[in-house]
Amino acid sequence: SGIGVTSFGIADDVWKQAVIDQLSKVQHMSNLYYTEPCVQLAELICEKTGMKKVFFSNSGGEANECAIKVARKYAAEKKGADYYTIITLWNSFHGRTLTTLAATGQDHYHELFQPLTPGFVHATANDLDSVKKLVSEHKVAGILIECIQGEGGVNPLTAEFIKGVDAICHENDIVFMVDEVQTGNGRTGKLYSYMNFGVNPDVVTTAKGIGGGLPLGACLMGEKVEHVLGHGDHGSTFGGNPVACAGAVSIINRLDDAFLAEVQRKGKILFGALEGAPGIEKVTGMGMMCGVKPVKPAGDIVKKCIEKGVLCLTAKDKIRLLPALNMPEDVLVKAVNIIKEACAE
Repeated sequence: SGIGVTSFGIADDVWKQAVIDQLSKVQHMSNLYYTEPCVQLAELICEKTGMKKVFFSNSGGEANECAIKVARKYAAEKKGADYYTIITLWNSFHGRTLTTLAATGQDHYHELFQPLTPGFVHATANDLDSVKKLVSEHKVAGILIECIQGEGGVNPLTAEFIKGVDAICHENDIVFMVDEVQTGNGRTGKLYSYMNFGVNPDVVTTAKGIGGGLPLGACLMGEKVEHVLGHGDHGSTFGGNPVACAGAVSIINRLDDAFLAEVQRKGKILFGALEGAPGIEKVTGMGMMCGVKPVKPAGDIVKKCIEKGVLCLTAKDKIRLLPALNMPEDVLVKAVNIIKEACAE
């Protein structure tokens, strides 16, 4: 799926027609004006999530930049300009701009790009005490997490930890932000992965699968922060492009309960076939976001899979699987068998 982007496969007919229809009307207006697809998409997302406002960008990194600005402005207005620290997690990934690199808790991404944007500290995933310690030591504006660390190795956070971070944020009036760039738009069997854990973030960011193949990101803002950004605080020339938004509407419209139940069902098939198979040490993830730790180096297994006709990725020491959400079961089983063969060789 092109790192979780083409959720309905290559040149999906419904998405393609929506894009072609819009392309014949208006291809660009800038964010100085509303367009129908942009409004339709914002209303659709807010209806499905309960969020109040949406800022559209071109990518996940840009969506996270927006989230960080929201958290810092909220804290500055409520508590003072010195409340600017953002807590993220070690092993996280939030983008490749200098600010989102600073948010990313992996030192090897930082090499040769110093100085990064100041004001970021990292807690240990699934360790609430480490989060509480940082909250006590810093003047914190927001906490940003991924429910499943994708680039970090498809590592799920525990429900206890996610709920604990949510509670810490609400107790301390800290903006709770969830990065759904890779985990969102149906990937885990829910519209957004945080919905698996019964929490209510103040800000949700997403991209990748929302656009179906065209560049599109979104920063969703809940009631607590819906009025934080005012005129001139943020903007994007290309964000909310009507062609990209028209395609996105066709994607989000199809992510209904029945479809998401199918994602969960096929996810169980995927995990069930791989867990305990020869040459496989561990399987992690949720829904159709799957990390496979093979006995042999993951990069070598991926090369074998490509030679046999299956395109997949690596994430740290794992093979990362992000298949199209509508992949037929027989095709999924065929792909899984090839991966199992490659791991067992």
